[in-house]
Amino acid sequence: MRSVPTAWALVLVAANLWAAPLDGIRLPENFEIAMAADGVDNARSMVLGPQGTLFVGTRQRGIVHALRDENGDGEFEKRWVIAKGLRMPNGVAFRDGALYVAENHRILRYDEIEARLDDPPPPRVIAELPDKTHHGWRYMGLGPDDRLYVAIGAPCNVCDEPGFATLISLRPDGGDRRVFARGVRNSVGFDWNPATGHLWFTDNGRDWLGDDLPPDELNYAPVPGLHFGYPFCHGGTIADPDYGRERGCREFEAPARNLGPHVAALGVRFYRGEQFPEPYRNGLYIAEHGSWNRSEPIGYRITRVTLDGERAVDYRVFAEGWLRPNGQAVGRPVDLLNMPDGSLLVSDDKAGAIYRISYRAPL
Repeated sequence: MRSVPTAWALVLVAANLWAAPLDGIRLPENFEIAMAADGVDNARSMVLGPQGTLFVGTRQRGIVHALRDENGDGEFEKRWVIAKGLRMPNGVAFRDGALYVAENHRILRYDEIEARLDDPPPPRVIAELPDKTHHGWRYMGLGPDDRLYVAIGAPCNVCDEPGFATLISLRPDGGDRRVFARGVRNSVGFDWNPATGHLWFTDNGRDWLGDDLPPDELNYAPVPGLHFGYPFCHGGTIADPDYGRERGCREFEAPARNLGPHVAALGVRFYRGEQFPEPYRNGLYIAEHGSWNRSEPIGYRITRVTLDGERAVDYRVFAEGWLRPNGQAVGRPVDLLNMPDGSLLVSDDKAGAIYRISYRAPL
């Protein structure tokens, strides 16, 4: 589905039919982007159930969506809201028939959810989390070690507060909580390399150091216990004006790759399919939500990092155009998700949409 002419936009908004414009999105040759679902209010983190149900968390709306493509045409035509009134239910994960939802202050579990979309069960609270709301929208994923991983962002722009700026892990029943990584200001996306099982994650750099400092980060955590520098050091080499006197950058793990400054790098995903041609398989894709703390906006795009083994050797734009030449943002990518057919889904919380990126080989 492509965008409609601008002259009709107001009419179709009133009719609730308008979809985020995709006619200006630029992709590599033979790649296509289409609307998989519009009207998905504040669409954020995504996870796919084994029966094909797409679960989508939100940050501002307090709801969790469920969607299905029941006729196999690539569009999710059937919709449910399975939870309401939650507090920043951004993070979602799926395990053994149960949907896990990370609110700001706790983790919920909805058992046998795909069989009960019309009548969702009451959730079970499996863990309590810190309840400060600054950077309090929790990202969550299920690791290859069958543990839940949750990002606990710093409750500030720059501060050193115990219990925050970490990635934690815990058993699916909520027990055995551990700190996996420290010095992580605000991660809203991580994934595990399918070849090694090692964790990679994005981290948003601090604000108010100017347009071009510091960079956002792509970090690599092959083992637990690493410290990635915040609040003392940013981007591997930039001492914080306040905290940098306490500890030096050499004490910490440097980023695997510095990203654009203030791009708001969120979802990150290793491509696991076979639909994309070979050069696009070796690496990971990053949803850059877009800057607010910059005089000239940057981000509002999807970038791709190529790996050589476990080294990030290249960083370039894969899809762009959500930020128009006049500076208007028509969308803000949030998360990415591999689909069984090899396509890649993209959520957009500004447009309330889910896009599907696919590759069509030339005839």
